Amino acid sequence: MATYRALVTNDDGIDSLFLHRLVEALLPNFTVSVAAPKTEQSWIGRAISRHSEIRIEKNEGIFPKEVEAWSLTGTPSDCVNITLGHLLSSPPDIVLSGINLGYNTTEILILSSGTIAGAIEGTLWGIPSIAFSQAIPNALYSEISKNKGQTDERFNSVVQASAEKAAQLALETIQKPPKKGTILNVNFPETMNTGTDIEITQPAKIHLGSLYTEVEKDCFRFQYAEGKRLCSNSQSDRDALTRGNVSISELDFSQIGRPQ
Repeated sequence: MATYRALVTNDDGIDSLFLHRLVEALLPNFTVSVAAPKTEQSWIGRAISRHSEIRIEKNEGIFPKEVEAWSLTGTPSDCVNITLGHLLSSPPDIVLSGINLGYNTTEILILSSGTIAGAIEGTLWGIPSIAFSQAIPNALYSEISKNKGQTDERFNSVVQASAEKAAQLALETIQKPPKKGTILNVNFPETMNTGTDIEITQPAKIHLGSLYTEVEKDCFRFQYAEGKRLCSNSQSDRDALTRGNVSISELDFSQIGRPQ
């Protein structure tokens, strides 16, 4: 019998199989509600849809029957805000965002991530919140992204192990929540398995430089670049993933706007 209630969102869209694996892993111990973007909303940060109406659609049949799910024509922040304010009769015990297709490490990616933003919205409502992201080998990323998280059997076992660890971390976080105003940013390595170690980390500092390439005169298109490390820190989130370990960074927003 489910003990806790979880609200789950993401930025890859409600059809992402990484999201579905997380929901399935949660079900033994959670009553799960899903509110996710109708389409992909990556790299959108904490955007709020001020100038457009947001349409909500009840999604039946794409999750197990006990899961209540909505897709929204908005951002991850919109999804969590509308669901907490209007769709749920009582607040959940935890807000979970992910599992994202690709890692969300370093300060600059964290600030740009829709996945992180979904968790931030949860903590702004005073609810323990976690963002989950999955590192993907470069050789597989394009195909997995194009296929909405569908992957081969080898990497599917990695995602399954990450989902199971995410469900465990969700339980542990409810039982021992971080201080108000913080979220946990969890990144799973490409080689994730049931025995993978966990490291408590800090976001790496990098400079990305231009994220655009000129495709024709006066016309630019997004093109991701790895960037340059600004300082060395062996306890960074990037270093933990390089060592093949799970990275957990506590992101503290509790001091924002607080009088000094």
